Amino acid sequence: MAIQLKHLALSEQQAGFCVFTTEHDWVLRIEATALGVFRLRCGLATKLDDSALNTKAQARRDLLLARQEQSSEFIVETLKPKQAWRLSQGNTAVEIHTNPFSLQFFKDEQLVLCTKDVLGFDSSKEQWTLQFARSENIYGLGRTTDRYARYGEIYSDGNSEYVPFAWSPQEWGIFVNSLLPVTHHLGDTADSDYTINIYDKALDIFIYIASPNDIFNQFSATVGRVVQPPLRAMGVWFAQADQQSLVDFTQQAQEMTKAGFAVDTLQLAPPSVFPFQEDKPSMDWDEKRLGDIRTFMTTYLKGHYHLCLPTSLGVPVGTALFADLEDRAWLLLDETGKAAIFHTPYGDVGLLDLTYKDAYKLWSSRHQQLLDNTDAALSLTDTLDIEDGISARQGEEGGFLRALYPLWAEQALIEALSANKTPSEAYIRRHTLSLNSARVTGLYTTADVRHFEDLRALLRQHLTVQASAIVSQMHTIDLPRLDKQLYLRFLALSVFSAGFVIPAESVCLPMMFDKATQKIIKQFWLLRSRLIPYVLGIIEDANRTGLPVQRMMPLAFPQDKTAWAYEDQFLFGPALLVAPILDKGNTVNIYLPRGEAWWDLNTGIRYEGGQILAYQCEVDSIPVFGREGYMLCLGPELSSLAEFNSARVLDEVWLFGMPIHNPVVMRNKIRVMQMQGSSYIKGFEGLRILQSEGLEVKRRGAEVRISRER
Repeated sequence: MAIQLKHLALSEQQAGFCVFTTEHDWVLRIEATALGVFRLRCGLATKLDDSALNTKAQARRDLLLARQEQSSEFIVETLKPKQAWRLSQGNTAVEIHTNPFSLQFFKDEQLVLCTKDVLGFDSSKEQWTLQFARSENIYGLGRTTDRYARYGEIYSDGNSEYVPFAWSPQEWGIFVNSLLPVTHHLGDTADSDYTINIYDKALDIFIYIASPNDIFNQFSATVGRVVQPPLRAMGVWFAQADQQSLVDFTQQAQEMTKAGFAVDTLQLAPPSVFPFQEDKPSMDWDEKRLGDIRTFMTTYLKGHYHLCLPTSLGVPVGTALFADLEDRAWLLLDETGKAAIFHTPYGDVGLLDLTYKDAYKLWSSRHQQLLDNTDAALSLTDTLDIEDGISARQGEEGGFLRALYPLWAEQALIEALSANKTPSEAYIRRHTLSLNSARVTGLYTTADVRHFEDLRALLRQHLTVQASAIVSQMHTIDLPRLDKQLYLRFLALSVFSAGFVIPAESVCLPMMFDKATQKIIKQFWLLRSRLIPYVLGIIEDANRTGLPVQRMMPLAFPQDKTAWAYEDQFLFGPALLVAPILDKGNTVNIYLPRGEAWWDLNTGIRYEGGQILAYQCEVDSIPVFGREGYMLCLGPELSSLAEFNSARVLDEVWLFGMPIHNPVVMRNKIRVMQMQGSSYIKGFEGLRILQSEGLEVKRRGAEVRISRER
């Protein structure tokens, strides 16, 4: 039976929330989670009472939300007795109207978002329906190679490319807080209604009324800030081929370094290097694969290279341990109540039931013990494809278990890697998206790049996933044949990303190209090493702001609608506009966003924003523009990050006009002060400064004064 809210009564009013009763024994609770953030919860009062949650339900809640309390306050006005109320916080407000029911959200007294026609519950389907009127593009909702502005239907249940976060440059955002399936019906045009269906007994949605930058900041505060990766994880990765021995793999890595193409992280291929022992609930190093573990620890795990190690939740079928854990109910179950069997390339396994605290503790604590005092990364090899009919110990199943299980798996590994580290560091490599992806920097994607169209599709995956409030994404550089032009354009784009992987079995290893091409590749390799302080700075900044490494134009410049159409260019951090060439030509049309000036890194020429450039660029470079008022801090040229000197992070600074903003750089201690038309900067000791035209630089001890030429 479909039930719609029509009549409301304000029954409770506190500083941080208001409760409305309805005619169906439900309550509508609206919370001032933070300034500009409204949390809408609706359902039976018992379903909304957090104090009544049992231990398991509290753990699930904490897994999804980092911020539980209300940190803002409402000013409540009655607009019409028993019919309309206004809840204000700062320059934002929501108006609640009854009969007919509607919610209207305002910013600076301008209507930003409103419900339309219905907020209802279908008891036969246990489904809430919330419909919004819209007149603007919607972004987010996960990874795609299709249009950036989302249209059509996007499903959560069984869709590994989806995240439940959407936003609009019209200054609103929505996060659906549920482990159960959700559908988004976005219609066919930008002015179609936007309907969300939540298959849950209680409605729980966060509405963000703010600029896109502030929306990303508040969303990351809601779900949890990103965990910082280890320094060496941000260099060049080298991936072991299937069945390739560790000796052959490291020898190939050394040959890469000897040829001038040093790699920083060695990514070991599946299966797990921590197999379960056959007869007891424990994991240990795979000595058959890794050799003597003491030698492995000294030579590899704590040696020259950073390692990414594969791990798995799979317990091999047919072992005494499998039978034991099946008897204990420590494994996920099939429809018959027996341990569910999953087929993998490495044999049939059962999966540990991480919803059971003892199984969770076993898996997390053992990883911590094995990897303590290292900065190793972990690659979760399981696809975690949990079909309907598979259940956990307490009855979790279907879409609920599909959403919950990866959260537990990733959280267990984050706890294991970040234990005893200040600040916390962890790198969990995963391909599929989960509700945890916004907190982890190890997301990657694979792409079969045979043509330039494939390269464009890869960029679209990067920008759409990061427009879904996920901080970063890596990829693999692999081509099926030697193609100099495509490889160099691919590599140039990769330099201005969160990171890239070179597969050991690739036919396109750098040494396979001619000497002239290798020289260009080395230039890009060195540029990447010099950009590491900036890339790490972007991720550290993301911990505070929620903004991703690569930002599509609607996110970076929401007020400039002309920029939105330039979908192949992006802002790399706050300071650099990158416009990769993604076809066989050497020319690209670049739009420089209005209201700002831009400095060409290749020529040093300054351009006013709001214009389109027909830009020519050979394969030995990539079009990149510095944003006026910002600066780019570069590290020294390194053959590998093993040479990184933490006492001398930077080597050189490029100024883009008069510096106004503090630079984005790892462990940022550089500060810019404005005084009497000049910029005074501390933290530039010993650094080379490349000033842009029209500036003069004078050093005063530990301080640098930058002013305009007279």
